[in-house]
Amino acid sequence: MSTVSDVLAERTRSWLSWWDGSPRSLLFDLAVAAAPIAGEFYAHGGRLGDTSPLTIAALITGFLALVVRRRFPFAVAMVVAASSLAMDPVIGLSEVALYTAASRIGPRPLTWIALAAHLVAEVPLVWGWDRLYLGAATTVVGSSVVVPLLLGLWVFGRRRDLAEYREQAAQIERERELLAERAVEAQRREIAREMHDVVAHRIGVVSRHADVLAREAPDERSAELAEILRSTSATAMSELNDMLRALRDEAEPEPASTSTTGIVDLVDGAVRSGSNVRLDMPEPAPEVPPEVGRAAYRVVQEALTNAAKHAPHAAVRVEVRCDDEELAVTVTNRRSTRGHDVALPTSGFGLVGMRERVALTGGTLHTGRTDDGGYRVQAAFPLTRDDT
Repeated sequence: MSTVSDVLAERTRSWLSWWDGSPRSLLFDLAVAAAPIAGEFYAHGGRLGDTSPLTIAALITGFLALVVRRRFPFAVAMVVAASSLAMDPVIGLSEVALYTAASRIGPRPLTWIALAAHLVAEVPLVWGWDRLYLGAATTVVGSSVVVPLLLGLWVFGRRRDLAEYREQAAQIERERELLAERAVEAQRREIAREMHDVVAHRIGVVSRHADVLAREAPDERSAELAEILRSTSATAMSELNDMLRALRDEAEPEPASTSTTGIVDLVDGAVRSGSNVRLDMPEPAPEVPPEVGRAAYRVVQEALTNAAKHAPHAAVRVEVRCDDEELAVTVTNRRSTRGHDVALPTSGFGLVGMRERVALTGGTLHTGRTDDGGYRVQAAFPLTRDDT
């Protein structure tokens, strides 16, 4: 939503479009247009009483023309040339007008027409001399016509070259970004292939063995544990497939169940596998932004995994609280009484990953030991983001 300042700034830029959208350009043009008038004041001792009406008319015409010289460079050059023919010449008007036409139009027919008009405007000045002084005429024509023209053409060429350099730099940057995107895409596909060939194969083997074990289990408890193992590996395979699809197609990397509603399934799965987990969460599950729900789900998932590894069979409590401003997730496990951790491989990036996920939502994460030797993970996610 546009603010008042944005609207005013847009209107100002629109109003200043004749001066390249810059107040400084307008002030500069006003100063340039006023310079000939100041010169006439100086030449007449600070007063214009002795100045002819034609010269005053030329000053007014030149002032108005030079103020809008950026918008109408050719018209201004022709008006100034015509005024120089009909009125007393004013130093500075012709030079600025011809320079503007050359710097804005470039080496095009309109510029040569303006040049011819200003050459013709110099004829009455030279014609009024008692005799033709070739050196003086050359100086007059060179200073009032040739030099402004060449300077204007040089500025036009420099602007054109800078514009081409900027376009080339932008093109190079676009090509660099395109090559980088292609490299990232190739890397993503390579990672997807490696994950499919290694991880997906291993999980598939576990799932098939668990299925066989569930069918051939010697007792009910073994069959129940085998079924939990099979369903867990099947869920892992489904999530892995979602990740592989995201790596290949840049789709949404998180399944829809990865949200606050999925926390219930996480806890149920842990309970079925024999863990002592209790969930304290409002019903129905709090509705939060998708990125917050995914982060909360992953925090609970990682905390339950760490509790199962480092405090097996210890009581775990998962608390989810939500109000209008914040979603708070707390996972606390007691100290294990079984003597040692479960010998599971670990990457060492669990807490790092949790902190990164929480930080991406603008939240905070606190972890540490409790007074009774257990461990607590506390995450707070803001539900309103201030992006100003």
